[in-house]
Amino acid sequence: MSEFWLISAPGEKTCQQTWEKLKTATSYPNSLSTNYKFHIPELKVGTLDVLLRLSDELARLDSFVESVAKKVARYMANVLENGRDKLQENLLADGVDLITYITRFQWDMAKYPPHTQSPKSISEIISKQVTQLDKDLNSRASAYNNLKGNLENLEKKNTGSLLTRNLANLVQKEDFILDSEYLITLLVVVSKTAYADWERKYETLAEMVVPRSSFPLSEDNDFGLFSVTLFRKATDDFKLKARENKFTVRDFEYNEEEMRADKEEIKRISKDKNKQYGPLVRWLKVNFSEAFIAWIHVKALRIFVESVLRYGLPVNFQAMLVQPKKKTMKKLREVLRDLYKHLDATAAFNSVDVAMNVPGFQLSQDDYYPYVYYKIDCNLHPEFYPLH
Repeated sequence: MSEFWLISAPGEKTCQQTWEKLKTATSYPNSLSTNYKFHIPELKVGTLDVLLRLSDELARLDSFVESVAKKVARYMANVLENGRDKLQENLLADGVDLITYITRFQWDMAKYPPHTQSPKSISEIISKQVTQLDKDLNSRASAYNNLKGNLENLEKKNTGSLLTRNLANLVQKEDFILDSEYLITLLVVVSKTAYADWERKYETLAEMVVPRSSFPLSEDNDFGLFSVTLFRKATDDFKLKARENKFTVRDFEYNEEEMRADKEEIKRISKDKNKQYGPLVRWLKVNFSEAFIAWIHVKALRIFVESVLRYGLPVNFQAMLVQPKKKTMKKLREVLRDLYKHLDATAAFNSVDVAMNVPGFQLSQDDYYPYVYYKIDCNLHPEFYPLH
């Protein structure tokens, strides 16, 4: 499973004893989870008022940073398009897969120095970092999406039904009477079920239609494209009669310069898109890693702050990462509840999980945590977080 529970419990005589107690409770008689120590450095405590305010701020920051990490993952899937099967290998943190990163978590002392910065200062650093990352993502995504959208619109014009698509790449110069003062070649879309009707009627739809001048040029699943030549002054009458007989005359003028310009525009935009693709994927890969790492550091800050608020001073708690097994999750919750039920029951909810004193609120067994608890889901695949 990609779901982890980040929990903490107060130290016994030593934090190692707390750790051993958890391992024993979750391994006998059946293995309920895989457990890891979660290493948090000695952080500055500050005052109780500061910690209380910081608890609420970290809850909001947690949601924000998680949303940015998911946003980067979603956009990477969007950019990779046909290469989405390679998405997971690009969703890395510090060069390793996400589960490896959190199970071997080490605080980034250089980026978030715990001895010179308070938890509040570190949270502000993370907030500024991820806010800027989000702005950069929006800017890069906007530029790339514009290119992609323009290219798709141009390509879309060259596909689809003969009733609506661009006809330039379906016809040749030889299909038209050009530079004639009197004659004009029209393109007509005819339903496949009406081919015989067209052949029988087209010469009589208007006066001065050139006999035997209609030729099939292209067809799709439902329609065929035909040329027909007539005198210019009969054009309006021909279009009217064609419409009455459910033949569609397309507005099309053969212009080699315009056709060449359209092709060059597609080539130019496609080249620009391909030029941006590689650097954009690399940027997304690097900054997904940055966002995910920042998110786990926020989790570490939260477990520290909530543990100090919950268990008091001096700081003495063990943070632990628990990876539950899907079939034993309910049993694991019961075991953890029994293991830590001696802790203050009034602290069963931290400020981010439940709004207290809500009229009609009822306590359920699954909501009750006598220990500090946060869930981490490492499955950031866009299948679970679809694009909006």
